[in-house]
Amino acid sequence: MSRPTVLMPGPMNEVVQTGLAEHFEVLRLWEADDPDAVLAERAKDITAIATGGTPIDGPYLDRLPAVKLVASFGVGYDKIDATAAAERGVIVTNTPGVLDDEVADTALGLLLMTARELSRSERYLRAGSWTDSSYPLTKATLNGRTMGILGLGRIGEAIAHRAEAFGISIAYHNRHPKDVAYSYYPTLLELATAVDILMIVIPGGDETRHLVDASVLQALGPDGILINIARGTVVDEEALVEALRTNTILSAGLDVFEHEPEVHPGLLDLDNAVLLPHVGSATIPTRNAMGQLVVDNLTNWHTHGVPLTPVQESLRLVKPL
Repeated sequence: MSRPTVLMPGPMNEVVQTGLAEHFEVLRLWEADDPDAVLAERAKDITAIATGGTPIDGPYLDRLPAVKLVASFGVGYDKIDATAAAERGVIVTNTPGVLDDEVADTALGLLLMTARELSRSERYLRAGSWTDSSYPLTKATLNGRTMGILGLGRIGEAIAHRAEAFGISIAYHNRHPKDVAYSYYPTLLELATAVDILMIVIPGGDETRHLVDASVLQALGPDGILINIARGTVVDEEALVEALRTNTILSAGLDVFEHEPEVHPGLLDLDNAVLLPHVGSATIPTRNAMGQLVVDNLTNWHTHGVPLTPVQESLRLVKPL
């Protein structure tokens, strides 16, 4: 009996590649001399896609009419048109939960680096400047600050719990208030006005593109710290560079960028910006756990007809057990 066929457009975590090979025929598209010819020849055989970042939209799915599931590696899935997939009866899954703590830890680490200028002071030491004079006192402290969380989901709540241990007060903005003890603000502008740390944890995509713009940065104010561990497209980078240059806000810590891996050159020139190369969940244990969830989504869907972690747009397509 032949095994079901899964398309893998690009290289993925070894756990994914090994795990899927045990249960499926895996078409490793990036190894093909003519990928388009492979898609055309095997279109009727491919019932699922495993992807770690390949853009997948409606026209892509139209080339693969037998596909019923797209299993994405990562909690964000803005490169997949989940609405177009749902319109075609295709379920999309992601890998939430297993990376929450790792990303929350990174967010707090990035906040500390940014507020206390830790990476900048390390560069000062490595340059030999400490032998001439002590590093200047930093302007910022975390004491008495209020963090506004844009997107109080699983990761946002994990960040909030950690921030509370630092004595930071918490506020948030979501589409709708949640049953939590934190202060809720119905608009992002109101949130930015009320806080002096803005932590971005919302998904990317067209709906959130440049949501954090010049007006939000102006509202955050000259003592404000912006931290983004979500998606670079949420922030208007031109406006951010200008806000940092003119001290409209105090500083920014970024793990994500609008056109990554390319980074806005204006950010590279600024001492009040801390920049990380999208390492929020980048540990071997966490990435392996994410990979295993990709495998589990595919195997559970194939065996029982139900994936483990469908995205919101796909829920109506998932039949109950």
